[in-house]
Amino acid sequence: MNGLTGAYVPGASPLHRLPAGVKLAGLALACTALVLLRSPLALAGAAVAVAGLYVLSGVGVAASWAQVKPVRWFAVALFGMQWVFVDLQGAVSTTLRVVLAVALAGLVTLTTRMSDMLNTLERCLAPARFVGLDPFRVSLLLSLTVRSVPVVAALATRVREAQRARGVERSLRAFAVPLVVSSLRHADALGEALSARGLDD
Repeated sequence: MNGLTGAYVPGASPLHRLPAGVKLAGLALACTALVLLRSPLALAGAAVAVAGLYVLSGVGVAASWAQVKPVRWFAVALFGMQWVFVDLQGAVSTTLRVVLAVALAGLVTLTTRMSDMLNTLERCLAPARFVGLDPFRVSLLLSLTVRSVPVVAALATRVREAQRARGVERSLRAFAVPLVVSSLRHADALGEALSARGLDD
């Protein structure tokens, strides 16, 4: 299912070899640490560390940039709003936290096979059987939800670029309608792929 639901980049780096559970736990701890960091200087150090992890992973510049590219305009808007309503230091800190969290989540996706992530989540959700839930289906839902965020963001970027090419970048309708249609088409394609694997219910 990687073609539709994952952005895994094959490799043999130390990050690729780490178990999926370790990477997911590390992601949770890293995001918690980002929230606790207050100084822009400390967050800048965290940014250097994240960049180092990307270099260590060997996924390449294009794949690395693709993880944060969809949120660049959101980051600009967030920075502006924080600067107006809080202050410059708060704007820098908040924006860095969001971008770094997205980058870390993207790195986990790039270095972890979807099957490994599903298996890990399924094991963690095993107690859900006692309340009548299927751990596999719940883990699949969580994985697809996480993966859908960058997918929809990438679709939005494509629609925005098409708007600029047609000279209608100020039209909300010209943005919303193609984005909804593209998202529904992606959902249909994903549904067909899941159905072909016996997950149509």
